[in-house]
Amino acid sequence: MLLQRILSTITKSERGTSSVEYGLILAFIVLIVLIAIQATATQTVQLWIDIASKFSAAQPKI
Repeated sequence: MLLQRILSTITKSERGTSSVEYGLILAFIVLIVLIAIQATATQTVQLWIDIASKFSAAQPKI
């Protein structure tokens, strides 16, 4: 009887539901930020490589 009452209380309780939802939302936001940082980093590295090659091509050969 006591076990049945405890299980009933646990299954009907919605206290932790919102914290789980907030955790999932936060994890999704972190994932999107990491993907954006990775994409930006790749573009930035390529930009600096292009700039360096243009500078080396523009320098006079001595």
